[in-house]
Parts: sequence; structure tokens; C-alpha cells
Amino acid sequence: MIPIIRSWIDRYFHNEEAVLVVALLVVSFFVLWSLGNDLGPVIAAIIIAFLMQGFVAWLNKQKLPHTVSVTIAFLLLIGAMAAAFIFIIPALWDQILHLFSELPGMVTKGRELLLLLPEKYPSFISENEVEQLIRHASARLASFGQLVLSFSLANLSVFFTALLYMVLVPLLVFFFLKDSQSMLGWVGSLLPKERPVMNKIFAEMNQQIANYVRGKVVEILVVGVVSYISFTILGLDFAIILGIAVGLSVVIPYIGAVLVTIPVLLIGFFQWGWGYELLYLAIVYFVIQGLDGNVLVPLLFSEAVKLHPVAIILSVLVFGGLWGVWGVFFAIPLATLVKAISNAWPSPQVMVMDTPEDEIGLTPLSD
Repeated sequence: MIPIIRSWIDRYFHNEEAVLVVALLVVSFFVLWSLGNDLGPVIAAIIIAFLMQGFVAWLNKQKLPHTVSVTIAFLLLIGAMAAAFIFIIPALWDQILHLFSELPGMVTKGRELLLLLPEKYPSFISENEVEQLIRHASARLASFGQLVLSFSLANLSVFFTALLYMVLVPLLVFFFLKDSQSMLGWVGSLLPKERPVMNKIFAEMNQQIANYVRGKVVEILVVGVVSYISFTILGLDFAIILGIAVGLSVVIPYIGAVLVTIPVLLIGFFQWGWGYELLYLAIVYFVIQGLDGNVLVPLLFSEAVKLHPVAIILSVLVFGGLWGVWGVFFAIPLATLVKAISNAWPSPQVMVMDTPEDEIGLTPLSD
């Protein structure tokens, strides 16, 4: 067994740079796994810096000094954050409070509808099964209420965390935009001068990650704003909450769209019941999802490496389980990184064995 393992290692890890790549990946994995939550502001700043990098480059092309370009981008970021805190967050908070005030009525209506099922479909569901379902749902709601209460009791720590993000993230974005080249040069100085495998991986991933982050944020904004406007026109309650939920659902490919469908249709049902309004809501919602998947995604991610849907779902489950929200957001780039490493990996070394001539059927020529 040991010779087989040794032969496999010699075949695939004969290149010293390949061993270094594996070591860097292992160290990065454990750092993110153990310090992922603590590095949240840094990760958020890197995402925003990727978003604003193109704008800074455009300002540089207009003959503006790099520091001036970065300062303009920084001021725009501060203005956008201020606008969000002044206009969006208060309206969102009001709708959240309204939703919690309406929850008891929704639960009562849902209970009444469930109790009608045994009368209409006695062969499919019994009254005892409905009662068990109601008890299970009530227990879930109670646990959710306790979670909300504990969150409200811990709002002081949440406030300080939000304040930390508000201060650190813009500062980190400023320095990432201003000193990105010197930072990359410093990291490169720590690596071997001859690194063809790393250069190939970096060349493939640099543009891929930048395009993905920008495209994904644009997709979130477009889908969220279009959903909010559509829900508002239809007169749907909690349009801001549902618009944000639909926009954020695109972060989780395939799964997110399925999960957010339930609250959208449920709120529409509790508001209108079975009627044409609910039908119109379903049509509009599924049209938005269809346009997102068939028009917006191909337009934004035409340069991205195509991955099989099964690979995307597996990457969301694996990286989301490891790193939570950030793992879900970066699931596709991380899966693309795995693919890039596979493509750039040195070819396996062919092991040539010395074999006597008579064992392979060769005989010396006679004089």
C-alpha cells in the first residue's frame, strides 16, 4: 500500500510549485475556517473594492491622479451608505414591524384553512394529521419568537458590530483601492520568482472573480428593484422586504429562487386569498425569475466559466456549510478556483521503469 501511495505522490506532486500551491490552499482554508467571522469587514471591503475598481480605472483614464480618483470613489461610497441609512433602512424597519404585527392574524387564517382540509379531502388528510401539523408550526413560530427576542436583547452588541462595519469597511476600501498594486507586489515578493502554475491560476481567476462579484451585485440590485416596483404596482404588502428577499435570493443559484417563492405567494394569499390578484402576482414573479435566468444572467456572466448545475449546487452546500454567508456568496468563484487549479496543475510525471530487453520481447541483432 505504501509504495502505491508513494508512486501516486511522486506522479502528481513531482513539481515543487504544486506542493507550494497545496500548502497555501491548506493554510488559507484553515485561516478562513477559523477566522471567517472576524474577517467579515475585510471580505466585505474586498467585494466593494472589486465593484469600484472599474470606476477608479475609468477616472484614471480621464487624466485624474490616482489618489483623486480613489477619493472620489470613496466619497460616492460614503454618500451611498448615508442614503441607505436615511431612506431605505427606516422604511425597511417599519415594514418589519408591520409584518410582526400581522403575523398573529396570518397564523389564525392559516389555521382555519388547514382545518378545512379534512372536510374537503378526508381521504388524503385526517383531522389528527392537521392538528399535528399545526402544533409543529406553532412550535416553530415559538422558537422563532424566542430567537427574535434574544436578538432584541442582544441589540447592543449588534449595534456595535454594525458600527464597526460602518467605520472599518469604508477605510479598508479606500486603502485597497489606493494601494492595491503595492499590496499585490508585496505578496508576489514572498513567492518564488518562477511560478508558472500560480501565474496561470491567477490570470484565470483574477478577471473571473472581478466579473462575478460585479455581475452578482448588479443582478441583486436589478432583480431586487424590479421586484419591489412590481410588488408596489400590484399593491402587495411588505414590498420592500419581499423585494430585498427576491434580490438576495440570486446569491444562491437555483435554491434561492425556490425558497423565496414561498413567502411571496403566502403573503399574497393572506392578503388577497384565492383570486385574480394572486394569479397576477404569481405571473409577474415567475416572469421576473425567467428574465433573470434567461436574459440577465447570460448577459452579466457571459465571460464566466460555465459550471454544471450539480457542481454549482454542491459548491453552495459545501462552501456555505464551511463559511456561512460568505461561502454561499463565493461558492461559484471557489468552484471556478478548483477548476482553474485542475487545469493549471502540472502534467503527471510518467514513471519509466528499466526493463531488461529479453522481458519485452527484444533480442539483440546477430552479427
